[in-house]
Amino acid sequence: MIMKGMTTRLLCSATLAAATLAGTGLATSAHAQDPYTVGVEASFPPWAYVESGEFKGIAIDAMTAIAEEMGVEIEFQDMPFPSLIPALAAEKIDILATGLTVTEERSQAIDFTIPWWETNDVVLVPEDSDANVFTAVCCGARIGVQGGSSQQAWMQENVVDNDIDVELARYDSYVTAVDDMAIGRISSVIVDDTSAQEYINAGKPVRMAGKIYIRAPLALAVSKGDPQEILGSLNQGIMAIHESGQWQQIVDQYIPGVVPPPIPGHMPDFVDTYDKPVAGIPTLGNE
Repeated sequence: MIMKGMTTRLLCSATLAAATLAGTGLATSAHAQDPYTVGVEASFPPWAYVESGEFKGIAIDAMTAIAEEMGVEIEFQDMPFPSLIPALAAEKIDILATGLTVTEERSQAIDFTIPWWETNDVVLVPEDSDANVFTAVCCGARIGVQGGSSQQAWMQENVVDNDIDVELARYDSYVTAVDDMAIGRISSVIVDDTSAQEYINAGKPVRMAGKIYIRAPLALAVSKGDPQEILGSLNQGIMAIHESGQWQQIVDQYIPGVVPPPIPGHMPDFVDTYDKPVAGIPTLGNE
């Protein structure tokens, strides 16, 4: 069972921290202090979930590796997705690490690292449904989305606001939405393609009716203005695990055979933290 507020801590000794900083040249403002609190949604496989009382997932393992690169301590805090961004904006958590899509609205409330993934959205339907990508999102369909997600925003702007006859059913968790679809409570679910493939691999009775090609970047995030002064170190840590091959190993563990997009990927111009010079990596950034 997932226990809300459950935390797990990664401890890095002072000796390891010093060795890491000396060996990699990674800059960090972190000194002896309380662990950084990393907010996650632990019901969002393959990015973050709980198994046998332990946090697992791509975002969990990657953030753990990045913390080791930074020489800092972290603890994970499980929260419903709709609560994560407000918590980060209010500085109740220090870092947000999940399958977080970069959007213009979010960029006004929080600051993003360099992008570490790129995703498109998928329309999931029951495996015995004959719906296609068009019929699954029209004509009286009841569509599951996660509350506060980029998928909800896209559906609202492009479907609901254009007077297409659909109803959006909002869920705290995509897992719950997919389960509800399997028993007929909703007719389809809009989710990112990485998570959709995870549900199929796990044997859920669903199939992809089609893709919505949005090429959305995913990134870590910190509070607006980077009050902890860790954005540069996070950026360096992302590049370090990518260049060492550790990122590919983490991805392989959870979604075998998938080649991660290049790091850093494309970042929209509206993200001011990606204006050149980028924190920690001054050679990167939009001109």
